[in-house]
Amino acid sequence: MGDRTMTTKDFLTGERPTADADSDWSQVKALVVGLGVSGFAAADGLLEFDAAVEVVEDRDDDGTTERGTLLETLGATVRLGAGATTAALPDDIDLVVTSPGLSPTFPLLAEAAARGVPIWGEPELAWRLSGPDPRRTDTDRRRTPWLVVTGTNGKTTTVQMLAAMLTAAGLRTAAVGNVGRPVMETVLDPEPYDVLAVELSSFQLHWSNSLQPHSSAVLNVHPDHLEWYAAAPGADTDPMAAYVADKALAYERVTHSCVYNVADPRTEELVAEADVVEGARAIGFTLGTPGMSMLGVVDDLLVDRAFVEQRRTSAMELAAVADVTPNAPHNVANALAAAALARSYGVRPTAVHDGLRSVELGGHRIAEVATVAGVRYVDDSKATNPHAALASLQAYDHVVWIAGGQAKGTSFDDLVATVGDRLRGVVLFGVDRHVIADALARHAPEVPTQMINSTDTGTMARVVEAAARLARTDDVVLLAPGCASKDMYDSYAARGDAFAEAVRRRRVGDDSVVDDVVGEEKEQ
Repeated sequence: MGDRTMTTKDFLTGERPTADADSDWSQVKALVVGLGVSGFAAADGLLEFDAAVEVVEDRDDDGTTERGTLLETLGATVRLGAGATTAALPDDIDLVVTSPGLSPTFPLLAEAAARGVPIWGEPELAWRLSGPDPRRTDTDRRRTPWLVVTGTNGKTTTVQMLAAMLTAAGLRTAAVGNVGRPVMETVLDPEPYDVLAVELSSFQLHWSNSLQPHSSAVLNVHPDHLEWYAAAPGADTDPMAAYVADKALAYERVTHSCVYNVADPRTEELVAEADVVEGARAIGFTLGTPGMSMLGVVDDLLVDRAFVEQRRTSAMELAAVADVTPNAPHNVANALAAAALARSYGVRPTAVHDGLRSVELGGHRIAEVATVAGVRYVDDSKATNPHAALASLQAYDHVVWIAGGQAKGTSFDDLVATVGDRLRGVVLFGVDRHVIADALARHAPEVPTQMINSTDTGTMARVVEAAARLARTDDVVLLAPGCASKDMYDSYAARGDAFAEAVRRRRVGDDSVVDDVVGEEKEQ
């Protein structure tokens, strides 16, 4: 090949693509699909590295208009409005950076794949551009290490716990990725980070191919987003296998520790199958007594038997179970996973303890709303799939369960069969409420079930009123929908807020928003 100048196709699509911060990005014309927070960050990063950038987004609201105007000021070409993302792929595009939610069958992405144009997500782009960085001094040119968290449930909580532990250790860090803050923002920060706590969804992992985390944890793997994977090429017969394969990518090229869940054998199998850097370790976490190279629980203490010299015969205390708030079993498991990642990076035990005590978790995660007439009302609107709802339900003995929304192709049979004896009653609402009702009819037909068929702004008040009628003193009324929220709400947070407001009105005796509930209910 001689000394010929490397071309765009060489460092992006060559036999061994080497695109990084040292590459000549001025050769590249990139198409960014989607102008949410991650799309904006991706476009901003590419412009910073002198690439030519075109952005397409079907939405044309205040937020996208403002972001688009700023990118145009920086030199990007921006197309907003209906049809922007469904237009043909321009002939001169060298790289596509996609919004994570778009399936590989999305026409623009399918066309790019057919033409051999690389398709990355924002985390992949951020990893490529994070180092070695020619704008920094020689001592700072290393890539910032990533501690990666994925799994069907618990990702955001675990990442927030991990970031708190790293901060308590005196490290400059940030919780980034699927948690809401794009990784690219840290790449463009002039002050280097010591280490990042990175949450990655299966979608983000699907569009990544070169990440090399310091350590990674797969918390659990259960059916979710199967409608997305059913549409993916080659997944028409087994979308679950495709979903698991994307989760497994978190372990690829790990340099230090692969953290797995002892209670979910599939996560350990993924570690065994991963192509990691020689010397990387498998580290388990368990709610029971830990074996060697594990973290676990002994006498209400979180202990480390993995990152201590005498791990064959002893374990080191990290924190108390009481330091985990809330300390429902699945949240203690999240804390152990976060501690394993922190310890893999050398964080001292006291920082694990201090981090757990100081962390402020996001809302709508098994959050106590109020106690009304002896009944506790709990908001776990973040439980957007059956496994998350199951974990929440198992934290309580007697529950009136509020569920429904967009089921995403998942089944509720295992959930209902497992917790049917805990259910005092069930209130269902949302577009796929009949999916859950059918599972209840098969596995717990004796449980009183009421359907709320309305979808207007007063629906949640009717839901809460129906639940209150089913509840007895000392019961828990639990919003753990097991479904996504977009059929009725802008987000799971908006759904949780509606629940809390309905409970608040019930507590103060304001029934003005509750119409004739009986007329909306149907006994199953």
